[in-house]
Amino acid sequence: MEMKGEYRISASREIVWDALNDPEVLKACLEGCESLDKRSDTEFDALVKTKVGPIKTTFSCSLELSDIDPPNAYTLSGQGNGGASGYAKGSVRVVLAENDGATDLSYTVDASLRGKIGQMGSRVIDSVAKKMADDFFDRLRGIVNERAGVTTETETPAKSQSAFVFRAALIAAVVGLVILGIVFLTN
Repeated sequence: MEMKGEYRISASREIVWDALNDPEVLKACLEGCESLDKRSDTEFDALVKTKVGPIKTTFSCSLELSDIDPPNAYTLSGQGNGGASGYAKGSVRVVLAENDGATDLSYTVDASLRGKIGQMGSRVIDSVAKKMADDFFDRLRGIVNERAGVTTETETPAKSQSAFVFRAALIAAVVGLVILGIVFLTN
């Protein structure tokens, strides 16, 4: 499954990059993330509790950063094991671009799900993934705006398709996050 999306954040690319590379920020943005532990500059372990449809599970995830181009882009790859509930594997490419004092964050997720979660219909998965991505990016925006001293009303995604983003990245790779889902580690 491949998903793409773009979000605008009212802060400089450097501030957004720093937030996306702060494990505490990512943990705070990702609902259900119980731990995010750094093994090296590019490797992490995460424990994420999640619910997809009627299935509740805890994923134990191994994550790795690659193709790092500060403060422009990176790829997060990994895999997550949820026991009897399923297995996830995938990657997310995150790209940041300055845009008139703000930052456009775009992502592409490539993920596969196996087991009970993988057997659920794409409409259920897409619906849950969209909500996870939006929640992740709303939290990220709040943290980044606070760091940048920006006060704005709730922003909407610049472009958004159903996406697992950082949740998928942290579950599959999981994300969200982006995210948000998205959704979403440190350099």
